Amino acid sequence: MHGWILLDKPLGLGSTQGVSAVKRALRQGGYGKFKVGHGGTLDPLATGVLPIAVGEATKLAGRMLDSDKIYEFTIRFGIQTDTLDLEGAEIAASDVRPTLAQVTEILGRFTGPIDQIPPAYSALKVDGQRAYDLARAGEEVVLASRSVTIHSLSISSGAARGASPVESPFHPPRGAEELDEITLTAHVSKGTYIRSLARDIALALGTVGHVTMLRRIKAGPFDLSKAISLDKLGELAMARALEDVTLPLRAALDDIPALPLTSDQAEALRQGRVLVGVAADDCQYFACLGNIPVALVEVQDREVRVVRGFNLD
Repeated sequence: MHGWILLDKPLGLGSTQGVSAVKRALRQGGYGKFKVGHGGTLDPLATGVLPIAVGEATKLAGRMLDSDKIYEFTIRFGIQTDTLDLEGAEIAASDVRPTLAQVTEILGRFTGPIDQIPPAYSALKVDGQRAYDLARAGEEVVLASRSVTIHSLSISSGAARGASPVESPFHPPRGAEELDEITLTAHVSKGTYIRSLARDIALALGTVGHVTMLRRIKAGPFDLSKAISLDKLGELAMARALEDVTLPLRAALDDIPALPLTSDQAEALRQGRVLVGVAADDCQYFACLGNIPVALVEVQDREVRVVRGFNLD
C-alpha cells in the first residue's frame, strides 16, 4: 500500500477530508496504519483529481504540489464576489456582457508568463496568519502579485451560454450573442489561482465575474481516467481490494528515467552513501533494485546522491 489513490473529489469536500476518507478506508479494510497525505489542495467548491499519497509516496507529495495542473472552470459575468466564487458575497456588479468573439480575442493576453494577485480568501500567510482568516475577520488583505505561467487557455467545447434579454426599464435588452457565462480549460503552472484568472479575464472584458464551477482534470501525470468516487473507495475497502486502484510509487515520476542498481549500490544508497563513477547523464533518476524503488536520486559528474530515500523491502 505504498503508492497513490486518485480520488474524484466531490463538491463540498475539502482536501484534508479526502485524506481522512482514505485513512478510514485503510482502517476499514484492515490494511493497518500508513502515512497519508494529498498532492495538491482543492477548495471545497472544486471537484476533480485529488492525488492521495499513501505510505512512502508521501515523500513525493511535494513534487506533486510543484507540478502543472489542468482545470475546467466557468466564469459567470456580471457579478464579482469577495471570494471570487459562489461562496462569497457580492462586491461589484456590471451590466456588460462579452461576446464569444471578444472572449476568444482576449485569451491570448492571459497565455504564457503572467503576473496575478492571489485572492484575499486564500491559504497564503500574511504576518503569520492565513489570508482567509484575516478576510473573514473583516480585515483588509493586501497580497503581492506573483509570476505564474498559463501554458494554454482555451474555450471548452459547447461551453458558452448566451444571455437572455433583460426586461427592465433600468437595463437595455442585450443581444443573444452576449454571454452570461463561459467555460474555459487552462493548463497552468504551480501557484496559479484560477479564481484570480477568472477575475482578471472578466475585468479585461470590461465587466466583472466570478467562478461558478471549477474542476481539476489533471494534476501532474494523474488524470480523471483512474480517479474513483468516495463510494467506490468505500466499496473497495470493504472488499479488501484497494490494491486494485493504488498506483505505484513510480506513477508520480513518469517524467524521470529509471536507474537500475546492483544490490551493493542499493545498500549503499539506503545508508546515505554517494555512488561514484556511475555512467549516467546529469539529472534526476528513479533508482530501483529490480522492481523495488530505492530512492529518488540526483546524478552530477558521475556521482549519485539521494534526494528522497524509500524504506521498502
